Amino acid sequence: MHSPHDPYVRVRDAREHNLKGVDVDIPRDVVAVFTGVSGSGKSSLAFGTVYAEAQRRYFESVAPYARRLIHQVGAPKVGGITGLPPAVSLQQRRTAPSSRSSVGTVTNLSNSLRMLFSRVGDYPPGAPRLDSDAFSPNTAAGACPECHGLGRVHRTTEELLVPDPSLSIRDGAIAAWPGAWQGKNLRDVLDALGYDVDRPWRELSAEQREWILFTDEQPVVTVHPVRDAGRIQRPYQGTYTSARRYVMKTFSDTKSATLRTKAERFLTSAPCPVCGGGRLRPEALAVTVGGRTIAELAALPLTELAEALPTDGETARVLTGDLTSRIAPVVELGLGYLSLDRATPTLSAGELQRLRLATQLRSGLFGVVYVLDEPSAGLHPADTEALLTVLGRLKAAGNSVFVVEHHLGVMRGADWIVDVGPRAGEHGGRVLYSGPVDGLAGVGRSATARHLFDRSPAPARAPRTPRGSVTVGPVTRHNLREVTARFPLGALTAVTGVSGSGKSTLIGGITEDLPGVGRLVSVDQRPIGRTPRSNLATYTGLFDVVRKVFAATDQARERGYGVGRFSFNVSGGRCETCQGEGFVSVELLFLPSTYAPCPDCGGARYNPGTLEVTYRGRNIAEVLDLTVEGAAEFFADTPAVARSLAALLDVGLGYLRLGQPATELSGGEAQRIKLASELQRGRRGHTLYLLDEPTTGLHPADVEVLMRQLHGLVDAGHTVVVVEHDMTVVAGADHVIDLGPGGGDSGGRIVAAGAPADVARAADSATAPYLAEALHGGGRR
Repeated sequence: MHSPHDPYVRVRDAREHNLKGVDVDIPRDVVAVFTGVSGSGKSSLAFGTVYAEAQRRYFESVAPYARRLIHQVGAPKVGGITGLPPAVSLQQRRTAPSSRSSVGTVTNLSNSLRMLFSRVGDYPPGAPRLDSDAFSPNTAAGACPECHGLGRVHRTTEELLVPDPSLSIRDGAIAAWPGAWQGKNLRDVLDALGYDVDRPWRELSAEQREWILFTDEQPVVTVHPVRDAGRIQRPYQGTYTSARRYVMKTFSDTKSATLRTKAERFLTSAPCPVCGGGRLRPEALAVTVGGRTIAELAALPLTELAEALPTDGETARVLTGDLTSRIAPVVELGLGYLSLDRATPTLSAGELQRLRLATQLRSGLFGVVYVLDEPSAGLHPADTEALLTVLGRLKAAGNSVFVVEHHLGVMRGADWIVDVGPRAGEHGGRVLYSGPVDGLAGVGRSATARHLFDRSPAPARAPRTPRGSVTVGPVTRHNLREVTARFPLGALTAVTGVSGSGKSTLIGGITEDLPGVGRLVSVDQRPIGRTPRSNLATYTGLFDVVRKVFAATDQARERGYGVGRFSFNVSGGRCETCQGEGFVSVELLFLPSTYAPCPDCGGARYNPGTLEVTYRGRNIAEVLDLTVEGAAEFFADTPAVARSLAALLDVGLGYLRLGQPATELSGGEAQRIKLASELQRGRRGHTLYLLDEPTTGLHPADVEVLMRQLHGLVDAGHTVVVVEHDMTVVAGADHVIDLGPGGGDSGGRIVAAGAPADVARAADSATAPYLAEALHGGGRR
């Protein structure tokens, strides 16, 4: 029995995911780092066990309604946890935030600024005082009626919708229309309405062209399809939708990123003519503070905003004091270059998490456990000290800080380290060490120890000789002004710089139509799907082959089961309770909804009849439950499956399960799945690969595996460009382009470019001292 004053959180017999009956003691009131190779089980311990149990206890302490819900969600598989305070989780959000979400809404700074304008703003003579809601573009009271508070209007033109007027409608003149049956239907409807779909577009009258492209009418007409030999096609009622209406509806309503991107090609975006991009009604934009409107203040970098706020009068002083105290931790975390109106979808996962961390500093909570998911993601080494200071302040306020982290600088600055391993998946799930950081040095099986205490210089590698270059620019976008950069072909280039210096904006200027690029593959960290229905097997195409294997078994043929029977996306073979998701969404009052295993199939996704069919002793659900490593052995003699699995193993994803839902994957894992999908294709000709922070979420041991793959691509004649903060990766590049010197308006120019050793000597570079350390000894940051 532990004393009520026991200073430790004591976990006993944790079995969540791959944890093998783990017992571990972690002191409270410290900064404790949970680390280990990707897939070792550290997140299962920190989030899946410690945080999940704290959340369960919170539910148990509230209303019976919530207690009923928690039985649906399930409790973590753990024998017991003692000494556990209430917990706050700051995870990297996997879902895409709304375009109306901004830095101001995430940090609650917008609320304070709106209150300032409402209470102490300078109003035009005779104008009534406005409520703070009138200064929000996200409310009916404040939003500009023309652009609905978005600040921009999207329009289209005939030139965009019909790029080649020599084509007829039947031959695809209206490029904006959908393909396949939908496009054929619209052409047939037009034909039935009496328009000539076989004449070249330019020969139609201006009046006809205007109606076809821009009408808001949606006439319904009987369509008599042209009969194909052997197919009976009955007349049907078809509805006409103009090209503009189709594009606008797709752009605003679709959940598909691909369809939205396609629709965007046919639109021009311009500041709203009514509000001038200010997003608000005229009466709100007529109010000023210090001579500026709220839209003008929201567009300033936070460092400038703090200086521009008024201090005259008691009310202004109180409200300004609140705003500046909220801005301070955001600036401290290296995000002072952001403005309040910066849209959340344009932020990296690391930036978003640090904003939420800054907000917690103001919350005044004490006696809680903060569980953080890689707060260093996207952080330049120069900003690590500030992060450690902020974590220290949370601890000093009387809290425990548990951090899942791979960054060696954060590990070195921690009070306690929990190392999970030794490897990933079923080869991990054990606590190798729990104690003060220095004690890890004596743990021979630890991959973390090998990197944490190794201060040897980066291995020397002869730089490759480029075979030409691609010139990008001049780029003028965000904080870049007329910036031109040269990227060597047949080489690995690292683009570096502090957060907000313009790295992602610069590589965004690399397009397929630039001379020398050839084929372009951009591998980003966006999720591979938004629901548990999307997973590793479906994204890579692996599942198509697996279903064919099952459909070819004797059992399946006897029962008449085709390939479709083994899909969980169509009715027939799937469990209809969860419609093949394996999970049901549980709506939690006042909290984000969560997923719980389906009560009928228990997460198997299929109905009993489908699960009776086996291949080599396993049913389809059991195959989906295999790890990539296990599946590689199971399908060793099935070439089409083995090739996909080998590519996944090559990028260090052997620990993932084939059916692992997209919602459970980190941004780094999603990026490596995309890279593996690309690697399994036969590569024809030169390809330029663009990767934005590919080492995010990777343990140093996994970084070595990934970099072997990327160097292999370059050795095979391709070009690789990476945006990167990991100095060991930068030290091993052929060419470095360093942007800065700061973020936002203080950045946006090339500070240094050349071989790593040359950039390490640059006087004005924030990267140089850390790169020099990696090149000459001092370890990875």
